Amino acid sequence: QNYELVIHQRTHSGENPYECPDCGKSFSKNFNLVQHQTIHTGDKPYECLDCGKHFSRNSYLVEHQRTHTGEKPYKCPDCGKTFGRNSHLVVHQTSHTGNKPYECPDCGKRFTQTSKLVVHQRTHIGNKPYECPDCGKHFIQNSNLVKHQKTHTRENPYECLEYGENNGSEFQAGDTPEDSYRSETVKNVQIVEKISVVGLASSIM
Repeated sequence: QNYELVIHQRTHSGENPYECPDCGKSFSKNFNLVQHQTIHTGDKPYECLDCGKHFSRNSYLVEHQRTHTGEKPYKCPDCGKTFGRNSHLVVHQTSHTGNKPYECPDCGKRFTQTSKLVVHQRTHIGNKPYECPDCGKHFIQNSNLVKHQKTHTRENPYECLEYGENNGSEFQAGDTPEDSYRSETVKNVQIVEKISVVGLASSIM
């Protein structure tokens, strides 16, 4: 009990007697120092028996295992939605409270998550870390890169359910905008004609 009191008093005094020899960071508990040192050693002694993935802390393993069991112990008191991690619940609750604690120092815009603030700040500094391996174009967000790469693979999610044709333009390298427009117009006319034929055949039957 006396030991627990000593540890608790360090939260008031700010005393951190356990120092990491690798980076100099200090901790109030030796246990926390041991956990921290796995960052430097790369030691991950906690293994998931379902998929074999390893973790540096048991708490990380417990959170990971919920992806296999589907357990979501953290429940939102406002809407009842449940989460596997408490941090996800905290972020979700900002949708009810409207709290946006992370402010952009450049324009004053506020965000609910630090990750969203980081993405936003790239619009000020021009940082575009996501590069297309095909053409070298850079993007602020990975999601924008994924959308862009479909222009190289010609992947188009908008497909005609009747005929299985993509409702997108066959834009070839070297085509002008006028060529692309004509190709798109012809394709749309062809689709309308096919639908008209199907409708006519149905009315005759």
